[in-house]
Amino acid sequence: METGRILILAGPSGSGKTTVTHLLMGLHKELVFSVSATTRSIRPNEVDGKDYYFINQEVFKNKIAADEFVEFEEVYAGMFYGTLKVEIERIWANNQIPILDIDVLGALNIKKKFPETAVTIFIHPVSIENLHSRLTKRATETPESFAFRIKRAEEELTLAPQFDHIVYNRILETAVEDADSIIKKYL
Repeated sequence: METGRILILAGPSGSGKTTVTHLLMGLHKELVFSVSATTRSIRPNEVDGKDYYFINQEVFKNKIAADEFVEFEEVYAGMFYGTLKVEIERIWANNQIPILDIDVLGALNIKKKFPETAVTIFIHPVSIENLHSRLTKRATETPESFAFRIKRAEEELTLAPQFDHIVYNRILETAVEDADSIIKKYL
């Protein structure tokens, strides 16, 4: 796989990484969203092929066996997420830079594969209380999945120092400005 540059934003569920990612794409036309694949159910207002490639577990596992992912994780029990090689290659073929909005472990795995060309930015939710509030407002979780996401977030926050940069998302506009200043140096 020929390599180009990759920009990766990661953080706990509810940290604001997707919002920051989309705002950054509006500032830099050379950044193109890399659509991840997932086995989770589609949420209201999501579009297959735009937000995620929604595929079933059997298809996902067949893609794993065929080595079609740059990285993948079973983020939650039976719920897989991954970055498809063809998605990254498609963006590079257009002389653009993929921007990935992925889970923390996936980001670190890509950084290991592309240590010279990937830049990782950890979107930090500031506090667990702040994250709790954001996930509550999202209103997409069952009590069980909510508790699991908070527990996972606590674990993911300990990995922040392994990222190239940490951006604290206290105020969205400031977080975008901070991430943008990193990206300008990278580009």
